[in-house]
Amino acid sequence: MNSEKQDSKNMATLADKKSKKLLIANRTFIIIWLIIAAFPFIWTFLGSFKVRGDFFSRADWWYVISGFHTIIETGGRYTLNAYKEAWTEGEFGYAARNTIIVTFCVVTISLFLGTLGGYALSRSPYRYAFWILIAALVFRAMPHITLVSGYLFPFFQLKIWGILPTTIIVLVAINQPFTLWLLYSFFKTVPKELDESGLIDGCSHFQAFRFIIMPVMWPGVITAGLFSLMLAYNDFTVCAMLLSYENHTMVPKLQSYLGTNQHEGNMMWAVASVVSATAPLFMIVMFFQKQIISGLTTGAVKG
Repeated sequence: MNSEKQDSKNMATLADKKSKKLLIANRTFIIIWLIIAAFPFIWTFLGSFKVRGDFFSRADWWYVISGFHTIIETGGRYTLNAYKEAWTEGEFGYAARNTIIVTFCVVTISLFLGTLGGYALSRSPYRYAFWILIAALVFRAMPHITLVSGYLFPFFQLKIWGILPTTIIVLVAINQPFTLWLLYSFFKTVPKELDESGLIDGCSHFQAFRFIIMPVMWPGVITAGLFSLMLAYNDFTVCAMLLSYENHTMVPKLQSYLGTNQHEGNMMWAVASVVSATAPLFMIVMFFQKQIISGLTTGAVKG
C-alpha cells in the first residue's frame, strides 16, 4: 500500500516537473517570437524620429537610439521632420484620405451584401446554396492579379481607370466571397427558432432579420468588418494597378517612396509612412480584440 502511494507521488512529481518545463519552453518561445516579430516595427518607429544619417548609419547602429546626427542637424535627439515632409511634400495626407474613403466604402458594401447573402444562404433549404458557397470559395482562392487583369481592359475602354469607385468595386468583388463564407458560418450558429418566434409574433422575414437576428450577430459582423477593413487598408496590387498616381492609397504611395532604378526615393518618408499607416490599424485591432475573439469562437462552433 505504501509503495503504491509512493509511486503515485513520484508520478505526480514527475508530471509537475514536465508541466513546468513545458511552461518555461512555451514562454521562452513566445518571448523569442515577440522579439522577432516586434523588433522591425520598434526599430522603424524609433528611426522615424531621427534623420537619415542615424537610421541608415553603418558606423554605429546605436545612433538610432542616441540620435547622434539628429542632434547635430536639428539640435535635439528627436525630430518630426520625416513626418512633416512625408505628409506635405510627399502628399501622404492625400493618400491617407483616399485610403479612408476606399476602406469605408469596401467595409460598408461588403457587410451589407454579406449579411443579406449569408443570412439567405444559411436559411435556404435548397442544394444550390452549397454550390454558391463553393463557387465563392474558388473565386476567393484566385490570385488578385488574375482578377485585376480582367478588369483593366474594360476600365480603359470605358475611361473609368484610375479613379476610386472602380477600385472599390474590384476590392468588394475580391473580398465578398470571404465575407459571405464568414457571415454564413455565423448565421448557421443562430437557431432557426429565433426566426420562427419573430414570424409568430407578426414580424416579416426582414423585420425578424433586423430586430432579432442582427443584435445576436454583432460579434460576427464586427469580425467580418475588421477582416474587410484589413484587406482594403493593406491592399497593394489592386490599388497600384487601378489607381492613378494622384489617387494612390497609402500602401502604393509608401512603395513609391522606396524609389526605383530610374527614380531615387526618399527612405525617411517611407519610414515615417510605415509608422503612420501601421499605428491606426494596430489601435483598431486592440480596441476590438474582445469582439474579434468572441466572433471567431462563435463562428467556429456549429449549431
